Amino acid sequence: MKNQFLITICVLFIFSSFQVNAQDPVFQTFKDTRIINSHSVETVPNRKLDFRIGHRFGNTKGGWQTLYGLESAADVLFGFEYGLSNELTIGVSRTKGAGELSALISPSIKYRILHQKDDNSMPLSLTLMGVSTISTMKSTEGDALTNFDKFAHRVSYTAQILIAHKFSQRFTLQVMPGYTHRNKVDFDDVNGIFSVGAATRIQINKVFGIIADATFLLADRPEGFYAPMGIGLEIDTGGHIFQVNFTNATGIIENDYIPYTTSNWGDNEFRLGFTISRIFNL
Repeated sequence: MKNQFLITICVLFIFSSFQVNAQDPVFQTFKDTRIINSHSVETVPNRKLDFRIGHRFGNTKGGWQTLYGLESAADVLFGFEYGLSNELTIGVSRTKGAGELSALISPSIKYRILHQKDDNSMPLSLTLMGVSTISTMKSTEGDALTNFDKFAHRVSYTAQILIAHKFSQRFTLQVMPGYTHRNKVDFDDVNGIFSVGAATRIQINKVFGIIADATFLLADRPEGFYAPMGIGLEIDTGGHIFQVNFTNATGIIENDYIPYTTSNWGDNEFRLGFTISRIFNL
């Protein structure tokens, strides 16, 4: 009887210790799986489907003749992401394409390895993200970049490590080193591009938040390419996340906007964009 009593006390002690130390993960480091151009550390919850529509208008520098870019579309995205678990998300999207290649199909995968804890026993959230892009446009003649001698010439890849910390209910910061590889490039360009990005979210109230991101290229590129940057307003309607933004990036997918951003904020070359995300239970 005495041994059974001691065993029971030990089991209860271990269980209670586990309960005390098992702190809850931080809720909503970001409210969405995207920031503006960049992915966030967030993944789609288990057995939920995220349907997303993204749009980039034309350059505001067009002025009244193009209604400051609203009459033209730089890029359009339709995408789906599904949570196989709370940590693992797979997705696929179709974009018009704004760089050299168009008609892009982009499968993606995200896996959340670390989740920040309330008591800071785990101070960071860390997610791995990978996306490949396949151009389905018609091959052209000659030596152009769009002359696809091989299927591999249609394909590019991006891999990123997303690292974020939520400092308070109102402020989150994320950094994102990454690598983009294109199988075919112009003769004076490079196939592989290392990059490092930064992003933030500042919560104003329960509904509104300010978001911003930037990606800086660590490669010797030809002149005329710029770091994609964006700033926007995020609106939580309760049913979906709506975002309106300004960015110099024309493309929406990493394999498009990282190597092919040719608009410069310094020359007032930016565009209005928006994103709508809706979560469905499956």
